[in-house]
Amino acid sequence: MIGRYSGFGLMIVWAAIVGPLARWFKPDKWYAQGVSVFVMAFYATIVAGFIVRTFLFQSFSTPAGSMVPTLLEGDYFFAAKFAYGYSRYSDPFGLSTFEGRVWGAEPQRGDVVVFKFPPDPSIDYIKRVVGLPGEKIQMVEGVLHINGVPVELEDIGPYASEASGTARLQRETLPNGVSYSVVNLTDNSIGDNTRVFEVPEGHYFMLGDNRDNSSDSRFTVGFVPYENLGSKVVRLYWNSKGTDYSLRQIVH
Repeated sequence: MIGRYSGFGLMIVWAAIVGPLARWFKPDKWYAQGVSVFVMAFYATIVAGFIVRTFLFQSFSTPAGSMVPTLLEGDYFFAAKFAYGYSRYSDPFGLSTFEGRVWGAEPQRGDVVVFKFPPDPSIDYIKRVVGLPGEKIQMVEGVLHINGVPVELEDIGPYASEASGTARLQRETLPNGVSYSVVNLTDNSIGDNTRVFEVPEGHYFMLGDNRDNSSDSRFTVGFVPYENLGSKVVRLYWNSKGTDYSLRQIVH
Protein backbone atom coordinates (compact mmCIF):
# COMPACT_ATOMS: atom_id res chain seq x y z
CA MET A 1 0.00 0.00 0.00
CA ILE A 2 1.07 3.58 -0.48
CA GLY A 3 -0.07 6.85 1.00
CA ARG A 4 -1.45 9.82 -0.87
CA TYR A 5 -0.12 13.27 -0.08
CA SER A 6 -2.18 16.30 -1.07
CA GLY A 7 -3.02 19.72 0.33
CA PHE A 8 -6.15 19.88 -1.79
CA GLY A 9 -8.52 19.17 1.10
CA LEU A 10 -6.87 21.88 3.20
CA MET A 11 -7.24 24.34 0.33
CA ILE A 12 -10.96 23.65 0.10
CA VAL A 13 -11.42 24.29 3.81
CA TRP A 14 -9.39 27.50 3.59
CA ALA A 15 -11.39 28.66 0.58
CA ALA A 16 -14.60 28.13 2.52
CA ILE A 17 -13.25 30.58 5.08
CA VAL A 18 -11.70 33.13 2.70
CA GLY A 19 -14.80 33.45 0.50
CA PRO A 20 -17.20 34.61 3.25
CA LEU A 21 -14.57 36.86 4.79
CA ALA A 22 -14.05 38.62 1.46
CA ARG A 23 -17.71 39.66 1.37
CA TRP A 24 -17.28 41.59 4.63
CA PHE A 25 -15.11 44.15 2.83
CA LYS A 26 -17.05 47.05 1.32
CA PRO A 27 -16.42 47.61 -2.44
CA ASP A 28 -15.88 51.39 -2.03
CA LYS A 29 -12.85 50.95 0.24
CA TRP A 30 -9.32 51.37 -1.10
CA TYR A 31 -8.38 47.80 -0.26
CA ALA A 32 -11.45 46.18 -1.87
CA GLN A 33 -9.88 45.63 -5.29
CA GLY A 34 -6.81 43.98 -3.82
CA VAL A 35 -8.91 41.63 -1.71
CA SER A 36 -11.01 40.68 -4.73
CA VAL A 37 -7.91 39.89 -6.78
CA PHE A 38 -6.55 37.78 -3.93
CA VAL A 39 -9.77 35.80 -3.60
CA MET A 40 -10.00 35.19 -7.36
CA ALA A 41 -6.36 34.10 -7.47
CA PHE A 42 -6.93 31.78 -4.53
CA TYR A 43 -9.91 30.07 -6.13
CA ALA A 44 -8.01 29.83 -9.43
CA THR A 45 -5.21 28.07 -7.57
CA ILE A 46 -7.70 25.57 -6.16
CA VAL A 47 -9.10 24.84 -9.61
CA ALA A 48 -5.61 24.49 -11.06
CA GLY A 49 -4.64 22.14 -8.23
CA PHE A 50 -7.70 19.99 -8.89
CA ILE A 51 -6.88 19.78 -12.60
CA VAL A 52 -3.24 18.87 -11.95
CA ARG A 53 -4.12 16.21 -9.37
CA THR A 54 -6.90 14.69 -11.47
CA PHE A 55 -5.34 14.73 -14.94
CA LEU A 56 -1.59 15.34 -14.71
CA PHE A 57 0.39 14.44 -11.60
CA GLN A 58 -0.29 13.17 -8.11
CA SER A 59 2.02 13.02 -5.12
CA PHE A 60 2.41 9.85 -3.04
CA SER A 61 4.44 8.73 -0.06
CA THR A 62 5.96 5.31 0.53
CA PRO A 63 4.86 3.85 3.90
CA ALA A 64 6.49 0.40 3.58
CA GLY A 65 9.50 -1.38 2.08
CA SER A 66 8.09 -3.58 -0.68
CA MET A 67 9.81 -1.51 -3.39
CA VAL A 68 13.24 -1.29 -1.74
CA PRO A 69 15.79 -0.37 -3.06
CA THR A 70 13.89 1.65 -5.70
CA LEU A 71 11.65 3.41 -3.18
CA LEU A 72 12.52 3.55 0.49
CA GLU A 73 10.11 3.98 3.35
CA GLY A 74 9.46 7.71 3.76
CA ASP A 75 10.19 8.64 0.14
CA TYR A 76 7.83 11.00 -1.70
CA PHE A 77 7.33 10.80 -5.44
CA PHE A 78 5.25 12.10 -8.33
CA ALA A 79 3.24 9.81 -10.60
CA ALA A 80 1.96 10.78 -14.06
CA LYS A 81 -1.79 10.19 -14.27
CA PHE A 82 -1.90 10.67 -18.05
CA ALA A 83 0.65 7.91 -18.77
CA TYR A 84 -1.95 5.19 -19.35
CA GLY A 85 -5.03 7.32 -20.00
CA TYR A 86 -7.95 7.65 -17.60
CA SER A 87 -10.39 5.21 -16.04
CA ARG A 88 -13.11 5.58 -13.42
CA TYR A 89 -10.37 5.23 -10.80
CA SER A 90 -8.71 8.43 -12.02
CA ASP A 91 -11.45 10.46 -10.36
CA PRO A 92 -10.15 11.50 -6.90
CA PHE A 93 -13.73 11.70 -5.58
CA GLY A 94 -14.73 8.25 -6.84
CA LEU A 95 -17.83 9.57 -8.61
CA SER A 96 -17.06 8.26 -12.11
CA THR A 97 -18.76 5.04 -13.18
CA PHE A 98 -17.70 4.62 -16.83
CA GLU A 99 -16.00 1.38 -17.89
CA GLY A 100 -12.68 1.01 -19.67
CA ARG A 101 -10.17 3.78 -20.34
CA VAL A 102 -10.12 7.07 -22.20
CA TRP A 103 -6.97 7.92 -24.23
CA GLY A 104 -5.56 4.62 -23.03
CA ALA A 105 -1.92 3.61 -23.45
CA GLU A 106 -0.37 0.28 -22.57
CA PRO A 107 2.25 0.13 -19.79
CA GLN A 108 5.73 -1.01 -20.68
CA ARG A 109 7.44 -3.90 -19.00
CA GLY A 110 9.50 -2.49 -16.14
CA ASP A 111 7.26 0.50 -15.41
CA VAL A 112 6.74 1.30 -11.73
CA VAL A 113 2.98 1.75 -11.43
CA VAL A 114 0.48 3.02 -8.87
CA PHE A 115 -2.69 0.95 -9.19
CA LYS A 116 -5.87 0.09 -7.34
CA PHE A 117 -5.68 -3.09 -5.26
CA PRO A 118 -8.04 -5.48 -7.14
CA PRO A 119 -9.79 -6.92 -4.03
CA ASP A 120 -10.33 -3.40 -2.62
CA PRO A 121 -10.03 -0.50 -5.13
CA SER A 122 -10.03 2.05 -2.31
CA ILE A 123 -6.40 1.07 -1.61
CA ASP A 124 -3.44 2.22 -3.72
CA TYR A 125 -0.55 -0.16 -4.36
CA ILE A 126 2.77 0.38 -6.10
CA LYS A 127 4.68 -2.38 -7.91
CA ARG A 128 6.68 -3.01 -11.07
CA VAL A 129 5.11 -4.43 -14.24
CA VAL A 130 6.92 -7.65 -15.20
CA GLY A 131 4.24 -9.68 -16.97
CA LEU A 132 2.11 -8.60 -19.93
CA PRO A 133 -1.24 -10.00 -21.14
CA GLY A 134 -0.98 -13.53 -22.50
CA GLU A 135 2.41 -14.29 -20.94
CA LYS A 136 3.41 -17.05 -18.53
CA ILE A 137 5.21 -15.88 -15.39
CA GLN A 138 6.98 -18.02 -12.82
CA MET A 139 9.59 -17.65 -10.10
CA VAL A 140 12.15 -20.46 -10.01
CA GLU A 141 14.74 -20.42 -7.20
CA GLY A 142 14.35 -16.66 -6.93
CA VAL A 143 14.77 -16.00 -10.66
CA LEU A 144 11.94 -14.47 -12.68
CA HIS A 145 10.93 -16.54 -15.73
CA ILE A 146 8.89 -15.08 -18.60
CA ASN A 147 7.40 -17.62 -20.99
CA GLY A 148 9.80 -20.23 -19.64
CA VAL A 149 12.92 -18.09 -20.19
CA PRO A 150 14.88 -16.91 -17.14
CA VAL A 151 15.43 -13.17 -16.86
CA GLU A 152 19.03 -11.99 -16.54
CA LEU A 153 19.94 -11.65 -12.85
CA GLU A 154 23.38 -10.83 -11.47
CA ASP A 155 24.66 -10.28 -7.96
CA ILE A 156 25.92 -6.78 -7.19
CA GLY A 157 26.98 -7.36 -3.61
CA PRO A 158 25.66 -7.45 -0.03
CA TYR A 159 22.74 -5.26 0.99
CA ALA A 160 22.51 -3.67 4.44
CA SER A 161 19.21 -4.87 5.89
CA GLU A 162 17.81 -4.97 9.39
CA ALA A 163 15.68 -7.98 8.42
CA SER A 164 18.54 -10.24 7.36
CA GLY A 165 22.30 -10.22 7.59
CA THR A 166 22.56 -12.26 4.37
CA ALA A 167 20.60 -9.93 2.07
CA ARG A 168 21.96 -9.47 -1.45
CA LEU A 169 21.53 -6.67 -3.95
CA GLN A 170 20.95 -7.97 -7.48
CA ARG A 171 20.47 -6.41 -10.90
CA GLU A 172 17.55 -7.68 -12.93
CA THR A 173 17.35 -6.96 -16.67
CA LEU A 174 14.07 -7.53 -18.49
CA PRO A 175 13.82 -8.69 -22.13
CA ASN A 176 13.13 -5.10 -23.29
CA GLY A 177 16.39 -3.90 -21.72
CA VAL A 178 14.94 -2.21 -18.64
CA SER A 179 17.35 -2.80 -15.76
CA TYR A 180 16.96 -2.10 -12.04
CA SER A 181 18.04 -3.39 -8.63
CA VAL A 182 16.16 -5.92 -6.52
CA VAL A 183 16.79 -7.18 -3.01
CA ASN A 184 17.06 -10.86 -2.07
CA LEU A 185 16.65 -11.05 1.70
CA THR A 186 16.91 -14.82 1.98
CA ASP A 187 17.07 -17.90 -0.21
CA ASN A 188 14.14 -20.32 -0.52
CA SER A 189 11.52 -17.87 0.67
CA ILE A 190 7.83 -18.52 0.04
CA GLY A 191 7.86 -16.45 -3.15
CA ASP A 192 11.07 -17.85 -4.67
CA ASN A 193 9.35 -20.86 -6.24
CA THR A 194 5.84 -20.47 -7.62
CA ARG A 195 3.44 -22.12 -10.00
CA VAL A 196 3.17 -20.86 -13.56
CA PHE A 197 0.89 -17.80 -13.72
CA GLU A 198 -0.86 -17.33 -17.07
CA VAL A 199 -1.67 -13.63 -17.34
CA PRO A 200 -5.19 -13.10 -18.75
CA GLU A 201 -5.88 -10.65 -21.54
CA GLY A 202 -6.35 -7.14 -20.22
CA HIS A 203 -4.34 -7.87 -17.06
CA TYR A 204 -0.77 -7.43 -15.81
CA PHE A 205 1.57 -9.25 -13.43
CA MET A 206 3.25 -7.09 -10.77
CA LEU A 207 6.24 -7.71 -8.52
CA GLY A 208 7.84 -5.66 -5.75
CA ASP A 209 11.59 -5.03 -6.00
CA ASN A 210 11.98 -6.27 -2.43
CA ARG A 211 11.24 -9.81 -3.57
CA ASP A 212 11.03 -11.48 -0.16
CA ASN A 213 8.97 -8.74 1.45
CA SER A 214 6.28 -7.83 -1.07
CA SER A 215 2.60 -8.64 -1.34
CA ASP A 216 2.24 -8.70 -5.12
CA SER A 217 0.80 -10.77 -7.96
CA ARG A 218 2.31 -13.93 -6.51
CA PHE A 219 0.03 -13.56 -3.49
CA THR A 220 -2.99 -11.42 -2.56
CA VAL A 221 -2.74 -8.86 -5.39
CA GLY A 222 -3.23 -11.36 -8.18
CA PHE A 223 -3.52 -10.19 -11.78
CA VAL A 224 -4.11 -6.44 -12.09
CA PRO A 225 -6.79 -5.34 -14.59
CA TYR A 226 -5.83 -2.65 -17.08
CA GLU A 227 -8.65 -0.50 -15.70
CA ASN A 228 -7.01 -0.49 -12.26
CA LEU A 229 -3.79 1.14 -13.45
CA GLY A 230 -3.63 4.64 -12.05
CA SER A 231 -0.34 6.34 -12.86
CA LYS A 232 3.31 5.82 -13.70
CA VAL A 233 5.98 6.79 -11.17
CA VAL A 234 8.19 9.39 -12.83
CA ARG A 235 9.99 11.48 -10.21
CA LEU A 236 11.27 11.08 -6.68
CA TYR A 237 11.22 14.52 -5.06
CA TRP A 238 12.04 13.69 -1.45
CA ASN A 239 14.46 10.91 -0.60
CA SER A 240 14.32 9.78 3.00
CA LYS A 241 18.05 8.96 2.93
CA GLY A 242 19.13 12.28 1.44
CA THR A 243 20.59 10.83 -1.78
CA ASP A 244 19.49 10.49 -5.39
CA TYR A 245 20.02 6.68 -5.51
CA SER A 246 16.31 5.83 -5.64
CA LEU A 247 15.68 8.45 -8.32
CA ARG A 248 18.17 6.78 -10.63
CA GLN A 249 16.39 3.44 -10.08
CA ILE A 250 12.97 4.84 -11.04
CA VAL A 251 14.13 6.59 -14.17
CA HIS A 252 16.33 3.66 -15.28
